[in-house]
Amino acid sequence: MIKAYDLGPLYASGIDGRGSTIVIVDSFGSPTIAHDLRAFDRGVGLPDPPSLKVFQPAGKVPPFDPNNSDMVGWAYETTLDVEWSHVFAPGANIVLLETPVSETEGVTGFPEIVTAENWAIDHGIGDVISMSFGATEQTFPSVGSLLGLRSAFQNAQRHGVTLLAASGDTGATDYELNLQDLYPVPVTSWPPSDPLVTGVGGTMLTLDDNGNRLAPDVVWNDGFGAGGSGLSTVFGRPDFQDGVRSIVGHQRGVPDISMSAAVDGAVVYYESFAPTGTIDGTCCWDLIAGTSEASPEFAGIVADANQVARHRLGNINDALYGLASLAYGQGPYGGSHGKSTGLVDVTQGNTTFGPFTNSDGNTYTVQGTAAGPGYDLASGVGTIDADRFVPALAFASSLNNR
Repeated sequence: MIKAYDLGPLYASGIDGRGSTIVIVDSFGSPTIAHDLRAFDRGVGLPDPPSLKVFQPAGKVPPFDPNNSDMVGWAYETTLDVEWSHVFAPGANIVLLETPVSETEGVTGFPEIVTAENWAIDHGIGDVISMSFGATEQTFPSVGSLLGLRSAFQNAQRHGVTLLAASGDTGATDYELNLQDLYPVPVTSWPPSDPLVTGVGGTMLTLDDNGNRLAPDVVWNDGFGAGGSGLSTVFGRPDFQDGVRSIVGHQRGVPDISMSAAVDGAVVYYESFAPTGTIDGTCCWDLIAGTSEASPEFAGIVADANQVARHRLGNINDALYGLASLAYGQGPYGGSHGKSTGLVDVTQGNTTFGPFTNSDGNTYTVQGTAAGPGYDLASGVGTIDADRFVPALAFASSLNNR
């Protein structure tokens, strides 16, 4: 993955996120994360991060129960988030915020997440926050109940902290409140739909054994899942998407950018809280994927750019769409600077999801959107060549923060 995203030249020049702190937020966390990160680093040849700190500012997390599938699932999530943010910024500090209530759909779990994030922001804990979770907008009791959970995002905006969120793994649809059925119509989730957040979608990479690309990246949609995408029903089109109004219309479009997420091309991780060892029969390596992989990967990229800029980047959406305008001409700029921006266009694939069968016995397919030249609702502004993108993002964000 380091080679595929052209991270090597950055690392060789000392750009590895040092001086920055990535904040990971997960319900329950993992009881073995410190041990597992050290083992992961030894296995893949990375240095340990300068520090890994774990906080529970929203209340003490219940004791880990290996028979509780929800807690085990969040432990897998936590492991993925921490280990793969570290791959993309091996010099950055990592802070894990563990919350005591599982985030599912609707409001559940979010009050504790908001408390934890506000605590971290108020205490100057981190520079970029990655959220590998989301709830379908339609599962909130009302628009007001969703909007009432935005205080941490507004706090982050005031303090220059970058917010990222995974766009979801079910393409153009997402889960209903019962956590079993999928909506039979296009929907999207929050927080990636929030204009104060950068929504990170999914791609599928085709690589050889040495990490070289054999074909252009495509939108993740491999039969096991698909990158979340769509138009918000809560938030109108933000200013940074004015240049792509012909695509998003009057609504906020998701995702903004995309990174590796496909099950067909999953990443390796190490966990010892529920060892399976399915790769080679030994504890404790396994494979994992999803946009929950993409968000922490991009958090590492933001940490690298923080180091280049020598300050927090804050909300990067203006900078991101400004770079897209330079690269593709969708906006006020010329559209001939793709390589210099480090953006890589994703022009193949779609987010149509299905067929799937709901508890009503009916089978559905939800029509998504197809990738195409420039910005689209399947991949956002595309993906990245990190060696070029990191300095470009640092520069563009510095201009926007003047």
